Amino acid sequence: MITQSAKTPSSARSASGAANNGPRRGAFAVAYCLLAVAAIAALGWWWSARAKPKREDLPITALSVTAVVPRQVEWPSSLQATGIVAPWQEAVISSQSNGLRIATLHVGVGDVVKQGQLLARFDTATLLAARAELSAGLAKAQAAASQADTNRGRALRLQTAGAISDQEVQRYVTEAVTASAQIAVARAQLDANRLQLQQAEILAPDTGLISAQSATLGAVANSGQELFRLVRQGRLEWRGEFGPEQIARIAVGQEVRLRLADGSAAMARVRQIAPLLDARSRLGLVYADIDPDSLLRGGMYVDGAVALPTSHALVVPASSVVVRDGRSTVFRLIGSGSQSKVRAQQVVVGRRVGADVEILKPLAVSERIVEQGAGLLADGDTVLVKATPTGTLVGLQLIPRGPR
Repeated sequence: MITQSAKTPSSARSASGAANNGPRRGAFAVAYCLLAVAAIAALGWWWSARAKPKREDLPITALSVTAVVPRQVEWPSSLQATGIVAPWQEAVISSQSNGLRIATLHVGVGDVVKQGQLLARFDTATLLAARAELSAGLAKAQAAASQADTNRGRALRLQTAGAISDQEVQRYVTEAVTASAQIAVARAQLDANRLQLQQAEILAPDTGLISAQSATLGAVANSGQELFRLVRQGRLEWRGEFGPEQIARIAVGQEVRLRLADGSAAMARVRQIAPLLDARSRLGLVYADIDPDSLLRGGMYVDGAVALPTSHALVVPASSVVVRDGRSTVFRLIGSGSQSKVRAQQVVVGRRVGADVEILKPLAVSERIVEQGAGLLADGDTVLVKATPTGTLVGLQLIPRGPR
């Protein structure tokens, strides 16, 4: 007997639901996995984006520098120039004799001589022979004059007695006068010869230093020929060339410091200022007497500084002045904090004394400028201002950029 079980509607729905739940659970699992992966990826992207700094927030390198303010000081002032060292006065010693041979030379270049000292002597043999002849001529003229005077006296006595004509008397008188004139001529010639003998000895006209010698032993000199040059009293002078603005500030008596090539110095004093400027160079000469114990020699070109009265000066350390493209620049600090920006400002520099330099314009006394590290800066850079005991460069530090 076959028994057929009857199925109720509820059991049929249960079987159908069980068959459909399998695929649904698989789909939900896949969806959950995808969502989990997406969430993990989103979380990783967000974390990496949060940890990565913006380019604007990256640290940059900035120079730590020291700051300084200009100082008002009293500085000695001077005017700089270049000039030649030359003799104060140079005497040219020439021959006054003509056709005489130089017999002896007693001095040479570099010798110091005194006034009246014998420098050279000419051969006087011909002059001595002429002197003997002139002496004989004088004696002859004196004898002739004596005879003529006797004849004149006799003629005058005979004229009184009427024994001689007036014409004859006049002739004797004329001969007597002529004979006297011949004596004067002979004496003058003898004096000229004596003067030539004196001129045969070349004497120093003044005390000084023989700077040049043209005389040669045995040479025959002509009248006016140069034999020696003498630096009078051995004095040298410095002839500095100054512009019209400078020369107006120089006065007689001011000291001049001269710098030699070996680094040593010599002192001089202004003696005279040229009244006129050179028409071409527009420069004027200042004459300064050099101390006699200096090592300077005539013909040297040396730099000199004329000392002026002290004056006010606005000075900064020389290390704070940067020279670029021929222009002097300082870097002003903008702001009062330790972190500041710098602004480049061109200045005009003046005197230099030691490690300081004078600023002529345009810088205020209250300005803060970079001292150490200025040579590494550019306009607009950000720096850290550090106060160090030695005032030296600290180094490099990192400064984060702020938001823009």
